Amino acid sequence: MSSRPYAIVGSGINALVAGALLAKAGKPVAVFEREAVAGGCMRTETLAEGYTYDPLATTFVLWVTGGAHEKLGEDLARHGVEFCTTDTPTGVLRPDGSAQVYRMDRAANVAAFNEVAPGDGDRLAADLDAFAADASLIFGLMGGDPWSNKTARMIGKEAWSRGPRGLVARMGKALQPMRSWLETSFSGDLNQAIWAPWGLHAGLPPEAAFSGQMGQIIGFALEAAGAPIVKGGAANMVRALTEIIEENGGEVRTSAPVARILTHKGTATGIRLESGEEIEAAGVLASTTPHQLYGSLLQEPGAAPDRGEDLRRYRYGRGNFQLHYALKTSPGWATEGLKNVQLLHLTPGLDGVSRASNEAERGLLPAVPTICVGQPSAADPTRAPEGGAVLWLQMPDAPRHVKGDAAGAIETPQDGVWTEALREAFADRVEDILVQHMPDLRENIVARRAISPADLEGMNANLVGGDPYGGACTIDQFFTFRPFADSKRHDTGVRNLWHIGASTHPGPGLAGGSGLLVAGEIG
Repeated sequence: MSSRPYAIVGSGINALVAGALLAKAGKPVAVFEREAVAGGCMRTETLAEGYTYDPLATTFVLWVTGGAHEKLGEDLARHGVEFCTTDTPTGVLRPDGSAQVYRMDRAANVAAFNEVAPGDGDRLAADLDAFAADASLIFGLMGGDPWSNKTARMIGKEAWSRGPRGLVARMGKALQPMRSWLETSFSGDLNQAIWAPWGLHAGLPPEAAFSGQMGQIIGFALEAAGAPIVKGGAANMVRALTEIIEENGGEVRTSAPVARILTHKGTATGIRLESGEEIEAAGVLASTTPHQLYGSLLQEPGAAPDRGEDLRRYRYGRGNFQLHYALKTSPGWATEGLKNVQLLHLTPGLDGVSRASNEAERGLLPAVPTICVGQPSAADPTRAPEGGAVLWLQMPDAPRHVKGDAAGAIETPQDGVWTEALREAFADRVEDILVQHMPDLRENIVARRAISPADLEGMNANLVGGDPYGGACTIDQFFTFRPFADSKRHDTGVRNLWHIGASTHPGPGLAGGSGLLVAGEIG
């Protein structure tokens, strides 16, 4: 590459989005990935012969409803990316076998909620309609640059139409916890249970501020777009974004860990790889955690403002636990109507979600974990041999450092570190719950793979302690306060160095939001 490229550290969704957009705009781009494969949390592997699965992230609802897809969707389609979904994106199944399914059909959802508890469906429609009326404001704030003139004009327009007090009131409403929203909107426990786990997918337990708003955002998005996955696996998304970069003159290098970001007089000038190779750069985008960026990559004296106190205060959230199955035949659910639900939560309900989350927060293995059962082969039959299936399971609440077992049944190591034995024992606990709802599960298994929080960090250095969200998403570390209270845009205090990724605004997920924003800022 003859001219100095924009060097991008990491190759997750935000890095690849930024790289693709910059390359399309005629900027030279070079992406550097520590691991042997690009993609960050977007991976596809073989679980058994003929069985394809995504060991980490798999659902692209935030992508297909976001701004990066609007700009890159046609290119991705040209490179063979196809999204698959069923008309039943989510649902809940409780220990007694009672279930509720959520469809991409408002009338069907209203009827189902009203059947459980008269009036609940009407309340659901009213809440989602109220959110839709405010969607441009909420999505504009969550996905846009909070410090831009565009956002300032939007807020000014909203303040004019609502009145300043009305705008402040709407912002206050957005801080409502999930528990508050569910208990004031739905009288049916089953209707509450369908939404209760969804805040966990943003790292927020039911009592956390803003978790109720997240529930409405997710309900709105799932109804509109379903729970799409990439046909053939998430790695096809990585392949296509890489090809967009390469066809526009850029490059993506794997097994190329970056050791230092080089600076001169407060300006980023390039990078040094662990191999010793140095690359001069027009600018650097770091898709890393704050600790990697300020504690490791920027180590030259005076290279960046002192962030020691900010790093001390920055918190990572609860860990994540993954469990995957290759099955001979489709899952034999004891409850009817669940075979096409793409993301089915197994939980006792709102209190059960809260209890498991709190146990994990305190370092305990949850006695009854909240289990998200993904059924990717229901939407994409190419993931398994004919007649077979794969299951993608996520336990959104697992301790990063294990202090004990809430059930008192699993022996935990004194040093709190996840071991292979501990991982498999916790996977057995999850499987015991699955068997209650799929009696023939064990004789149907071709292969099983469990991935602990420690394994996750080993696969991706950004998943500190197995936290898939780049840091706790509590309100003090979100929106304009992400990653730090004084953060502004994706500025680092070093000229020509931008911080992107899940640890920055607009936060985690497969939307590519920070990559989109920074690519737009660079122009």
